[in-house]
Amino acid sequence: MIERHFLLDEADPMLFYGVGNANLRMLRSLQPKLRLVARGDVVRVLGDEADVARFEPLFERLKSHCVRFNSLSEEDILAAVRGMSPPDESGAAIVYSTGGKPVAPRTDGQRRIVEAFDANDLVFAIGPAGTGKTYVGIALAVRALKRKEVRRIILSRPAVEAGEKLGFLPGDMKDKVDPYLQPLYDALGEMIPAAKLQDYMETGVIQIAPLAFMRGRTLSDAVVILDEAQNTTRAQLRMFLTRLGHGTKMMITGDVTQIDLPAVQRSGLVDARRVLAGIEGVAFVTLDRSDIVRHRLVTRIVQAYEAASHRERRVAEPEEKKENDGATSHD
Repeated sequence: MIERHFLLDEADPMLFYGVGNANLRMLRSLQPKLRLVARGDVVRVLGDEADVARFEPLFERLKSHCVRFNSLSEEDILAAVRGMSPPDESGAAIVYSTGGKPVAPRTDGQRRIVEAFDANDLVFAIGPAGTGKTYVGIALAVRALKRKEVRRIILSRPAVEAGEKLGFLPGDMKDKVDPYLQPLYDALGEMIPAAKLQDYMETGVIQIAPLAFMRGRTLSDAVVILDEAQNTTRAQLRMFLTRLGHGTKMMITGDVTQIDLPAVQRSGLVDARRVLAGIEGVAFVTLDRSDIVRHRLVTRIVQAYEAASHRERRVAEPEEKKENDGATSHD
């Protein structure tokens, strides 16, 4: 009789054991010669050496299934015991949601983001609201973490938008910045079980911080995502891009039609599109309203604002011409 300890590590214990420990009870019934005792993320297995050795590949297979698909059912356990492989979902799915549903690119623009991310170390995804830029980026980051291609995920946003200042908001620094970072929390929560996400954040495997906190850091062995980059200045975005370290991929997302900076400041995202175009290892993916995957009204809203902007520019051009002509004749 021997005892071995098997660690769930990347797998979420709640998913692995099942609701009311249903999965654990099934494993016990299917392995009558072994005694299985679960405590936290450790499964103690007691039995004859040969039986324990036969259990190990089954455990690893079930753990991998749980990590990859974010789910584990009694049917999955039976299939693994019988040596059956899970269906090949490798085609479109990036990762699987906490409900076990595939998170896959839904538009041509999103597919181009995935392709650009796989082929480059720095990707800019630029497009209107609702095109899934950030969501796809976070899915790619979670995939890289699950595959152990990186050791951590770092997500950032400019912490000041639409003229608001952190000092006027109540609470400590976390309370002040959390409202700005909530969209990132929401996306992560759809792809990583709550207990595992909390563990990742407590141990620094996943870090979410305002852009200002990036100064002085070197970001290595990570996927780094900067969201809402249209609200960075040229100096801020340059600072962020130069944090790139070995084994790291960066994705910069933003919407150049929603710049909240003062009129005298040029958006760092607009500037980067001009300065970095054509550099090897840097990819720009531009999405448009055909890539919007939110409520159908979002497409109409974006289209209406685009039309209004065109009309305003047409009205402004004759006025500017009159002013210039007046200044010339006065001289």
